[in-house]
Amino acid sequence: MESRFEGTVIRATGSWYDVRSAAGEVVACRIRGRLRLEGRRSTNPVVVGDRVVCACDGSGDSLITEILPRRNYVIRRASNLSKESHIIAANIDRALLVVTLREPETAPEFVDRFLVTCEAYKVPATLLLSKIDLQDAEAVAAFRAVYEAVGYRVLEAAAPQGEGLEAVRELLAGRTTLVAGNSGVGKSTLIRAIDPSLDIRTGAISESHRKGRHTTTFSAMYPLAGGGAVIDTPGIKGFGLIDIDGAELWHYFPEMLREAGACRFYNCTHTHEPGCAVVEAVREGRIALSRYESYLKILDEDEKYRK
Repeated sequence: MESRFEGTVIRATGSWYDVRSAAGEVVACRIRGRLRLEGRRSTNPVVVGDRVVCACDGSGDSLITEILPRRNYVIRRASNLSKESHIIAANIDRALLVVTLREPETAPEFVDRFLVTCEAYKVPATLLLSKIDLQDAEAVAAFRAVYEAVGYRVLEAAAPQGEGLEAVRELLAGRTTLVAGNSGVGKSTLIRAIDPSLDIRTGAISESHRKGRHTTTFSAMYPLAGGGAVIDTPGIKGFGLIDIDGAELWHYFPEMLREAGACRFYNCTHTHEPGCAVVEAVREGRIALSRYESYLKILDEDEKYRK
């Protein structure tokens, strides 16, 4: 290995990073101390998917010395009442959000927060209803109606039974895809079913709380036999938005963006103003009430972070 090389971060543990060079060699690297202090207040300055420059130090260890510009990323607030950010993955072609409507239930607001972030950072997003054999048919139909009307593609799968896997394989082929979702929705099971050669741990649902156990400890990128790669991430509990101004939030709800041009006021917040075309669209059913409620909750709950 050359003393200086470029590569892609394929695994991040918080202290060590696996970097795959252009030649395909995987090198364990640390990050240079100064790199930790540069840029935004982030819990993880280097993330899976980053293109980085590495160099060998005098002791023979390899150091990440530079992060090359990111073309996109998915980011969230690190925790409640935190001003730090946590970047989930960078330089991705698509995000696949895995959702279950029961066992466990994925909250609609979580889905909408994730989608808002994808819209803001220009990451195409697809929704996957997992464990479809355990879901209520009417709830599935209602979910599909809401998000397909917005313009999102919704897939269905039951990984253990092999149902819906071919459509997922086609989606993943030749792309770098972030696979995300709450704990217990079946992300790792899905990835392993797509490519059984991958060594990804899976876990069961906690009977006491019907919530998933974290089976993925660290984020990692896995090459797929059919081409492309997936980034498997630890289950995400909450998804606080960061660096999205309240006045611009509606721009990241595509259905609101389509209607807002007809509002009476150019600076309409779509909450209380007379002549609001968005509110009228909600009343008439062209915008789903659940999506509009998510918009209002995000405005209200995240306002304290924007002060």
